Amino acid sequence: MSKGKILVVDDDRLVLATLSYGLTQAGFEVIDADNGDDAILLAREHRPELALLDIRMEGLTGFDVAAYLREYLQTPFMFLSAFADEATVAKVKELGAVAYLVKPLDISQIVPAVEAAFARSTITSAIAPAPAAPAAMSEAFETAAPSEMPNSLDITALAVGVLMHRYSLPRDEALARLMSLASADDHSLPEQARRIVDALELLARPGQK
Repeated sequence: MSKGKILVVDDDRLVLATLSYGLTQAGFEVIDADNGDDAILLAREHRPELALLDIRMEGLTGFDVAAYLREYLQTPFMFLSAFADEATVAKVKELGAVAYLVKPLDISQIVPAVEAAFARSTITSAIAPAPAAPAAMSEAFETAAPSEMPNSLDITALAVGVLMHRYSLPRDEALARLMSLASADDHSLPEQARRIVDALELLARPGQK
């Protein structure tokens, strides 16, 4: 079962092939393009749920593609770029990217960030239609400024991304599992998410098993 459909855009064909292969192996349906014009055409045709965009490309830039996705398709997007100067970061924030990852990164670092971005999209969809969402759900989704790593994603989205990766779950099932755990332990959604992320960080420390 596909974890979701993602558009990957990079004018470096080796990077593009590496990203496409890695994300496909991680369970995503990948649509790839090596230029901005093709990216927009493919986005219109396939309607991806997320886009991972390089910034500096010949012709239409990643910023141009992002602006189109936001304006006409309402597709969330994240950037993967070698540049982290103030002007670039300011533009990333202005466009409203869900994450900003700075190269070089390997696929093992990119996959969790992508899964967290998908999770964030699911959480938004889950809570947006409700006129008066429960407090625990409302607190779960607070927009933070984009940064170099997936810290730009809120803690609940990160926890859903962890569950997706750990149990090979589609994002809606991972969100349902997180909500079930929170209910069983009598915690709010953000509290339960924090417990999961803290546990993962503890296990990742040197000397921990």
